[in-house]
Amino acid sequence: MIPLFDKVTDKKALDNAVKRFREKGIVLPTFAQQQNPDRIPDKIKDQLRHIGLWDMHPLNLFRITWKNEPKEHGGLFGPPNLIEIPAEITGVKARIIMLVGKWFPTGAHKVGAAYGCLTPRIITGGLDPTRHKAVWPSTGNFCRGGAFDCKLMGADAIAILPEEMSPERFSWLRDEVGCEVIATPGCESNVKEIYDACWEIKKTRPDCIILNQFEEFGNAVWHYHITGNALKEIYDLTTHSGSRLAAYVSATGSAGTIAAGDYLRKVFPGVKVVASEALQCPTLLHNGFGGHRIEGIGDKHVPWIHNVKNTDMVTAIDDEDCIRIFRLFNERQGQDYLQSLGMPAEDIARLPLLGISCIANIISAIKVARYFELTKDDIILSIATDSASLYQSRLAEQSITKGPYHREQAIKDLEKCLLGAGIDNMKELSYPDKKAIHNLKYFTWVEQQQKDVADLNTLWDDPKIWDVQFDQVKRWDELIMEFNDRTGLID
Repeated sequence: MIPLFDKVTDKKALDNAVKRFREKGIVLPTFAQQQNPDRIPDKIKDQLRHIGLWDMHPLNLFRITWKNEPKEHGGLFGPPNLIEIPAEITGVKARIIMLVGKWFPTGAHKVGAAYGCLTPRIITGGLDPTRHKAVWPSTGNFCRGGAFDCKLMGADAIAILPEEMSPERFSWLRDEVGCEVIATPGCESNVKEIYDACWEIKKTRPDCIILNQFEEFGNAVWHYHITGNALKEIYDLTTHSGSRLAAYVSATGSAGTIAAGDYLRKVFPGVKVVASEALQCPTLLHNGFGGHRIEGIGDKHVPWIHNVKNTDMVTAIDDEDCIRIFRLFNERQGQDYLQSLGMPAEDIARLPLLGISCIANIISAIKVARYFELTKDDIILSIATDSASLYQSRLAEQSITKGPYHREQAIKDLEKCLLGAGIDNMKELSYPDKKAIHNLKYFTWVEQQQKDVADLNTLWDDPKIWDVQFDQVKRWDELIMEFNDRTGLID
């Protein structure tokens, strides 16, 4: 059976959680409040005016939203943060508009996905913060988000991530959060090694609860409701008469963010949902494998929570193109070149809002625009999951290995990687194509992770199972309000 978190499973664990939250002054936001911060009580907003965005303060749970004011300290809420990618650097007529994740606590949207996994367990007694440790298997930002959420909820965390991920991730987890960190062999796409570490923990540490973003429906549920609604809002804010939503592009990391496409399809039935991955690890495109440098996406398997029937196209992006454009957007010589082309200074100043996987999404969107011959009336929505601030060590590495950045290189990078992005390495999925991708789940989830093959078939055969999972949020909000009432803090 595919589990639901709709009732209390351990009353003692729930009682312990209520006591811990009461003692530490922790109030849980509802998913409705994260979707629409106007619903947050005024007294909480008043306190947030004195709290920094990344402060380890429990009220920052209320800043797990796309709608934070873009400021480091004391901000409240407004419309969703967005960036429109200038046509001068896309070379296509279609408008490419992205949600911006920099203004989440931790600087990345994964803090929301982690909330969607952790909170349902807290409010149903599935995780006792007084005796359990939450384990966050990740390729980077998810374990950062999970560790942050645990810190704010008075629970201990264990972060698992590949040893070749950016140094910023490791130093923040150890020095700022103080959680236990397990570095597994390999790079971004070495997820099997992460899962092996989880099995070892299951065998030897009964006090640990594994929260695996690749199989936890809370990840997809959070993105369906919170990210999906934010995407619709930025479409409504930027549309004009005659506009249409042509496509939604999302890298496929854990398949949480792409679940926003399930929501968008309910509102815009004609939208194309596009999954993006690294060309060096083309699992969806070619059943392929390999290592790559686009941190946060493409992990040599198909996540359990990926609703493959709702994916219309797969694109594969060369990681070298992403790194080259990352330098173009962040090196002074690159920015000067863009300014010489007439790109407004304010647009250039916003380019560091884009991390490496965000650039992969942009290139994917350009390819989609060219493939479908989209016009100026077409809008492509996508996600900027994090920002350049989390990858400064990668810039330094490029300077060491390839030398200082210069104007001639900027010209080559823009021409080749963005303006020259073509319709190669992409596939519009037929029904058999989608089923073939879904069937790849068998080898990871049934053979390796011991899931039931009947559940695998249900995920394909019964479309209602996805609606059931997404609709859980209504029950979760009821349980959150009951939990807060028991702590006595909301009043």
